[in-house]
Amino acid sequence: MIDGKYAIALVVVFLVAIFMAYLALMSPQEKVEQKTHAIAHLGVEGEYSVNDKFDPYIYLKSWNFNNLPDTERQKYYRETDLSDGTKLREYWFYAQDEKIEIAPGVFYDAWTYNGQVPGPTIRATEGDTIRIYFKNDGSKPHTVHFHGFHEAEMDGAMPDDFINPGENFTYEFFAEPYGLHLYHCHSTPLKDHLARGLYGIYIVDPKQGREPANEMIMLMNGFDTDFDGENDVYAVNTKAFYYVKHPIKVKKGELVRIYVGNMVENDPINSIHIHANFFNEFRTGTSMVPGEYTDIIELGQGERAIIEMRFNNTGMYMFHAHQTEFSELGWMGMFQVESSEDPHEDMVMK
Repeated sequence: MIDGKYAIALVVVFLVAIFMAYLALMSPQEKVEQKTHAIAHLGVEGEYSVNDKFDPYIYLKSWNFNNLPDTERQKYYRETDLSDGTKLREYWFYAQDEKIEIAPGVFYDAWTYNGQVPGPTIRATEGDTIRIYFKNDGSKPHTVHFHGFHEAEMDGAMPDDFINPGENFTYEFFAEPYGLHLYHCHSTPLKDHLARGLYGIYIVDPKQGREPANEMIMLMNGFDTDFDGENDVYAVNTKAFYYVKHPIKVKKGELVRIYVGNMVENDPINSIHIHANFFNEFRTGTSMVPGEYTDIIELGQGERAIIEMRFNNTGMYMFHAHQTEFSELGWMGMFQVESSEDPHEDMVMK
């Protein structure tokens, strides 16, 4: 007579064999559908609100309010050519209290720039003039502090710099040095103002430009929903598992450039790891020579890097924080790599 535990083992082996045989007999289209179904059920259940005005997919590719129609864009951004060949870039920023959706049906009481977290991305070429018309429509004193070069009066960090509710201030400085920078509120308590969402990306392009690429912006953040000092939701671009539900489409062989920064409060280190690939890392983006060729980098709060890579194979490729808690609580996404010749080539999860 067969011992009970061996009988169970035989049954398991038999079922696995049947399943593997089933997979072998599946058509390529059936395999794609199964992978798609599996990916769709990673992370949170449910859907984000259709009327939510912040779309992480749009944010991924937006700077200088280029996602808005021209007439609407003029309300928030204007650029003027100057005699020395540079540009004057003018922005209208508003601090606002806002409820934002960070997971399907989960809302967070945020403090925002222009109603969104992260705030709108600012992008200029080195030497341009940046002018920010800032008004505080929120309930607390706020500022805008920019990483990079500027005069002390433009720093937004001292108590005399705090802009009270209903007040306004104009920041002006030259865009330098070239690289990937951040901006954020510097009012106190600083921890609260960062945790609530007052931050964004500030890109300064070198005068000679960079190689054309499929560019995107990823700002890593987290949310302490019960305000106990520990984050409950992690994400890149605010919404948990958003790029699992909406994979980022890229082409096989094209240069992919990601401007990635870390603004997570309550945790000392964050990271980004990309599956089945390596990338060149340009730390802070202030050199045109990569500092490392790797598949994972770690960033403390406020640190950032430009990473560049090409995908040599089509398929679904995961990217996420390598802190497993972060990835399992929302900081995870997928690249959907398609052939430039055949957009219907099979997607296989790696």
